[in-house]
Amino acid sequence: MNILIVGSGGREHALARTLLRSPQVKQILCTPGNGGTATTPGCQNLDIEVENFEAIARTAIDKEISLVVVGPELPLALGITDYLQEHNLTVFGPVQAGAQIESSKAWAKALMQEANIPTAKAAVFDNPVAAKTHVNARGTPIVIKADGLAAGKGVTVATTVAEANHAIDAAFGGKFGKAGERVVIEEYLSGQEVSLLALTDGTAIRPLLSAQDHKRIGEGDTGENTGGMGAYAPAPIVTPELTNRIDTEILVPAVKAMGDRGIIYRGVLYAGLTISPTGDPQVIEFNCRFGDPEIQAILPLLETPLEDLLLATATGRLQAQPPIKWRRGVSACVVMAASGYPGTYEKGKPIAGIDKAEALGAIVFHAGTKLHQQQLLTNGGRVLGVTAVGETGDRAFAKAYGAVDCIQFAGQYYRKDIGYRVRSEI
Repeated sequence: MNILIVGSGGREHALARTLLRSPQVKQILCTPGNGGTATTPGCQNLDIEVENFEAIARTAIDKEISLVVVGPELPLALGITDYLQEHNLTVFGPVQAGAQIESSKAWAKALMQEANIPTAKAAVFDNPVAAKTHVNARGTPIVIKADGLAAGKGVTVATTVAEANHAIDAAFGGKFGKAGERVVIEEYLSGQEVSLLALTDGTAIRPLLSAQDHKRIGEGDTGENTGGMGAYAPAPIVTPELTNRIDTEILVPAVKAMGDRGIIYRGVLYAGLTISPTGDPQVIEFNCRFGDPEIQAILPLLETPLEDLLLATATGRLQAQPPIKWRRGVSACVVMAASGYPGTYEKGKPIAGIDKAEALGAIVFHAGTKLHQQQLLTNGGRVLGVTAVGETGDRAFAKAYGAVDCIQFAGQYYRKDIGYRVRSEI
């Protein structure tokens, strides 16, 4: 089969490389792709942006694409699945109405409250004065969220009223564009954060392996929030019993609540969770797509052909699929970022050493890269996701960091403490 992947990040390169492990997959087209998909055998990049639905549909029809896999949240929020389905194309990814579970935190919070899904108490504000009054009354710590899509950077965990007010001013002042015209202010939930991604066709739900990522830019989980500086899977705190609870108390009610609203949700339902000190799961947020970098840690452990799962999800046949098979071990992903990320950073820096890193047994997923005149260059804030699998967390991260040491580009930055919960020595 021929598959078209929409997107240009590490998630999309991970999907492409995993799909190409299967003899059933003939060719993958990426729109627009990155330097990794440009240099992966069996992959071809097309210079089509993710918002250009007409060109994507025309390409999928002309190239006899069996499945379109939508990676990022933006095209899903803009309705790409609805558009492509109108052209009789098979699409992995929820329709626009379902994508609201990520594109509007206020909408998602209302859905959770209606479905009695455990989550933080919250209030929604359309102006900064009322928002600040609420913060003054509630005190800190408190969480300020831009309502719309902000590339993983729209959340502030404020420990002082001044910090909360600054986050409110930034949102209403245009830092996140239209995404910040409304804010959701939530109580702070203490506990370990974990991610549980599940496939659903609107009826059946199949959880994937759990993962933990590190959102903060600084070691010790300090500093600004980012799109994610590294991840590992599985997360030991998510036992089989806890997975069952998350499925029963969170995933099933969410899918049912959307169904009650007339939304047949087909794609990934990503639950970002806090596990309280008493072991109870609570939802921090839902996303409508594969997590990045979580999926770079999860997919190397997948043994079931990925295309079978994606097609079954997209066509409503997930219940008929056999149980998902996983490789034993721990998968570790370390993100190499550009200097200055998540703020201002430079692009166009030559990258060297990826072949040496992969010779050590690592997988290097490209996120912010491009191929220019046969030279691989940096092209984003998060540049590479260096992933390795080992029998234990120590072995997986030793291999991943050994591979990181092989790679060079000017201004490279990475955290040295990714996975500290599954490493005996840092």
